[in-house]
Amino acid sequence: MSTTAPAPTVILALDTATPWLTLALRWPGGERSVSSEVGRAHAEQLPGALSELFAGAGLPLRADLVIIGTGPGSYTGVRVGASYALGLARVWGAAVRGVSTLESLVSGDGPQAVSMDARKGNLYGAAYDVQAGTVVGVRHAPAKHALEAFEALTAPLPHHRDPAPDGLALLRAGLDHGVDGWELAYL
Repeated sequence: MSTTAPAPTVILALDTATPWLTLALRWPGGERSVSSEVGRAHAEQLPGALSELFAGAGLPLRADLVIIGTGPGSYTGVRVGASYALGLARVWGAAVRGVSTLESLVSGDGPQAVSMDARKGNLYGAAYDVQAGTVVGVRHAPAKHALEAFEALTAPLPHHRDPAPDGLALLRAGLDHGVDGWELAYL
């Protein structure tokens, strides 16, 4: 007789790959997210923001699944989030799934390109098919491009450049197609 693991009841998504600290929480009674621009202060801001997120939901500080934004992003920023997620998951006995940070930049419905500045006229971008704020297909996988080359590649799609990340988009992507064997991506 085979048994399947129960579905996670409390899910945390976190991303520190961008200048934004992005968190989302889903539980049987609802969902919450927060995204605040912190520059390079992720390590200092993350513990307090996480505690506030759980307290605001009326939940103890514990999740059954952690979804991590795997970048691209700054070396230190990406590693802060990954280390924190792995530490929490170990303490909580939770699984960790990874998903590209670029998926937290999508919005609405329809095909769209999203990108983050990679400096010196470059960007890290991808093009996705999106339904209800969730990536359902990949038109162009995340990669580093010159701005002009990316815009030519993704024309005539709408292009969202450096938008604020959406923690719930990251959470939905992690649930839909996050991977256990994830790797970090740096700018």
